[in-house]
Amino acid sequence: MADSIEVLKVFIDERPVGRMVLTPERLCVFEYDPGFISTGFSLSPFYLPLRHGAFTARQEPFDGLFGIFNDSLPDGWGNLLIDRYLTSKGVPPQSLSVLDRLSIVGSMGMGAIQYKPEKHIRTSGDIKDLNILAMEIEKLLSEIDYTESIDILAKKGGSSGGARPKVLIHINEEPWIVKFPSSYDQADIGEIEYNYSVIAKKCGLKMQETTLLEGKYFGVKRFDRSGEQRIHVHTASGLLYASHRFPSLDYIDLIKATLALTKDMGEAYKMFRLMVFNVLTGNKDDHAKNFSFIYNYGKWKLAPAYDLTPNNGFNGNHSSTVSGKGNPSFDDIYEVVKQCGLKLKKAKDIFEEVYDNSSEIQKVDW
Repeated sequence: MADSIEVLKVFIDERPVGRMVLTPERLCVFEYDPGFISTGFSLSPFYLPLRHGAFTARQEPFDGLFGIFNDSLPDGWGNLLIDRYLTSKGVPPQSLSVLDRLSIVGSMGMGAIQYKPEKHIRTSGDIKDLNILAMEIEKLLSEIDYTESIDILAKKGGSSGGARPKVLIHINEEPWIVKFPSSYDQADIGEIEYNYSVIAKKCGLKMQETTLLEGKYFGVKRFDRSGEQRIHVHTASGLLYASHRFPSLDYIDLIKATLALTKDMGEAYKMFRLMVFNVLTGNKDDHAKNFSFIYNYGKWKLAPAYDLTPNNGFNGNHSSTVSGKGNPSFDDIYEVVKQCGLKLKKAKDIFEEVYDNSSEIQKVDW
């Protein structure tokens, strides 16, 4: 691959947004482009306000990177793909800086941000059959059989977040994410996630269109794309500088942050509804990267819900606590209502709607 990146430029819709360099201490320094300051918006309102001057990131929790740019980096499955791809090309993965890794993401990342110069992942072909992709993924996970398709898998899934294997593909010319079982998943995890998505919609949660492909692979339409438009996305992790690798947030934090960012009480109630659904249905993998916000048409909104499945979370506890509790009671939910200034009647109506419509997958007995 090319030499290490010294200056990385940031773009949205081919508009220069700013540039990044690294200090000798490996901390990221970012500066907005003057033209973007005049006509653009803050990429990350709490930590990168739209103004002149250089910003220097802190070391934790993103190894010297700003939260919004850390959102662009893959983790789990995506990191595995990229590292295997680099190794196949004779490049030690540990030799790359965060700027090098962002340049590999280039224009293929989630959300609207793009990075240049771009280090392309070059492929010798393509695989469109989901069953064949699943077999290649199984080879990679087993670490028994070498797969010559690592370049294709890296191209299709190397920019994705989350631990489960997935690919970014087009269905009927529209962008979708398709997930495959990991070595830790039960075989029917795709059907389970699809059923959860159906019930979540019945409970009033906003979700993208979902489907079950080949009777076993869960697919969801991407919310960071609308036709040819790329939509700016920011995870709660990146927004609040909260690690997703261990419990770092409470739903009180999430609801208050939602209100502070969106200035819309309706969006705060959406986060409350998502909390209720996660508690009632046992989705304890509710870490900081499993909540996102989108910026579109000049406004911040809570992104559609995603990654909704039963999960044991962090040592049997919710990754995001509910008024400080990892296994909350109804009283803890009520405390969230009080702490966040939500109207009691509206909160009760939301709770009852979710409770009544999620009975077949509920994991708590109150």
